[in-house]
Amino acid sequence: MNGYSNTMPSHGTRKYNVQSFPRPPVVERTNRHIQIKWHGQLIADCPPGEAYWVLETHHPPTYYIPASTVRMPLATTPRSTFCEWKGTATYYSMMSPISAAETISNRIWSYGEPQKGFEPIKGYLAFYAGPWECYVDGERAHQQPGDYYGGWITQDIEGVVKGQWGNWDPVL
Repeated sequence: MNGYSNTMPSHGTRKYNVQSFPRPPVVERTNRHIQIKWHGQLIADCPPGEAYWVLETHHPPTYYIPASTVRMPLATTPRSTFCEWKGTATYYSMMSPISAAETISNRIWSYGEPQKGFEPIKGYLAFYAGPWECYVDGERAHQQPGDYYGGWITQDIEGVVKGQWGNWDPVL
């Protein structure tokens, strides 16, 4: 553990300031219940203690869930990206649970061979917080600004969040 307790007190006052998150980032198991809904249907349900979160300076947490908790089939896409910390990401597409005509691509990713320190998320899936609805312990999460990174913002996240201007660091 790196000092970022991921259990919320019952009164919900615990706050996480993204400016205090580490760089390089860390990956930790989280006790949070992660759910993803699309068109009102539950498409992923990850019980507390089965997900990981990656914490990095100026980023809200990015959640990684086991593929077994996703209830919809995924197909790989040609897209890949490289993260200096985690390695090469593979991206996926998913068909809507209500219409085969609606497929969303490149909003889900994973690391098949993550770099040292990130081995726990090998094969785990991360979702952008849209177009579906993403929930952390029942609270709807919002997307990190700028659509460049995949962090989820909840009420317990505070501080200056990176992303509005791509990968540029915020000016404090």
